[in-house]
Amino acid sequence: MTKLQQLVFFGLLLMVAALVYLEATRPLPVNWFPSYTQEDKIPLGTYVMHDVLKKRLGEDLVDMRQPPFENLRDTSLSGTYLFINNNLSFDDAELERMYAWVAKGNTVFAAATFHSTPLLDTLQLETKNAWLPDVFVTEPMLQLVNKNFKEDKPYHVQRDMIMPYFSELDTLSQTVLGVSEPYNDTLQITKPLINFIKAPVGKGTFYLHTQPEVFSNYFLLTEQHIRYTEDMLGYINDGRPVYWDTHYKSGKSINISPLYILLNNKYLKWAYYTVLIGAVLFVLFEGKRKQRSIPIVNPVTNKTFEYTQTISGMYLDQQQTQEIAKKQITLFFEYIRTRLRIPTDTTNNRFFTAVAARSGNSLEDTKNLFTFMEKILQQEQTSKEELLELNKRITTYKKTLDGKS
Repeated sequence: MTKLQQLVFFGLLLMVAALVYLEATRPLPVNWFPSYTQEDKIPLGTYVMHDVLKKRLGEDLVDMRQPPFENLRDTSLSGTYLFINNNLSFDDAELERMYAWVAKGNTVFAAATFHSTPLLDTLQLETKNAWLPDVFVTEPMLQLVNKNFKEDKPYHVQRDMIMPYFSELDTLSQTVLGVSEPYNDTLQITKPLINFIKAPVGKGTFYLHTQPEVFSNYFLLTEQHIRYTEDMLGYINDGRPVYWDTHYKSGKSINISPLYILLNNKYLKWAYYTVLIGAVLFVLFEGKRKQRSIPIVNPVTNKTFEYTQTISGMYLDQQQTQEIAKKQITLFFEYIRTRLRIPTDTTNNRFFTAVAARSGNSLEDTKNLFTFMEKILQQEQTSKEELLELNKRITTYKKTLDGKS
């Protein structure tokens, strides 16, 4: 190795070492992912909540790692089942078993931005999202109705959040326990929206809340907001065990890779990267002199686009435009489930509102698109003009969120 090569090598090595040091010492950005797991100390984790309950309840706080459908097989289970997550998607069989368990005299406390549709239908509830047309962000103001818990001023969450509320409920049997309203320059709730209810079932009770953020680390460690959460949990403080659900958690760890532990620690991660970079540099400077030249082999070209053209051409040649339309609609529903994280089991007003809110489109445009798709699905044949119109509408709708088709 010549002197010039040595200077270049050590210069590159110093640059890499400097970059590794700067990256390793850089403050990590705040992670606002709605995890709601008790291990996470990020703003929307529930580490503080779980720790407080563990200190107060001791062995009476039980972590339930299996789905409720499995746990509620145990007929000796008695107490309160506590669910906290941004989305709770109980299926019909699971809800039926849970409903029977509550009717025996037990309690389910569920806090979620999006509650299970079967549960809402069973309890005759409907939800909508609150927002202010002339304000870019929606900051919730929260207050409990009970005069023993009610503060002089509502609790103000100074962060943009989705604000669901119960637009319809059974007023003859269900009780309003808490209200909310978007903040609009005045720390006063003048047009209360119901966000916390009590729904008796048999000898037991369902408590439903639409703002799971009140159980997060961010909320509990902000000013005196912990009082709000403590007062809410006062409704389930009956001396019986509390079963903490760990199954319905968006941040539940499912990574089984052997590199997970290595890459989850920033120091081990950058040590691993340094070894890889060193190996690359060694190959560049040492292998270059000893290895024979390798003939250039053109990489295999990606024929996906041509394949898609061929298949679509076959459909068009056989006049199967209806099949193409159905596949486009199926892919769009998959886009809603994976990108917007909204279940597509039922298409009703709550579904349209959620899709519109998350995609950035208007509610009217959303309903028009789904009405047009429903028309396509119900008819026996679709013309080429209708197929082109369907593609145009779906592409335009997705551009609002993606900025591209």
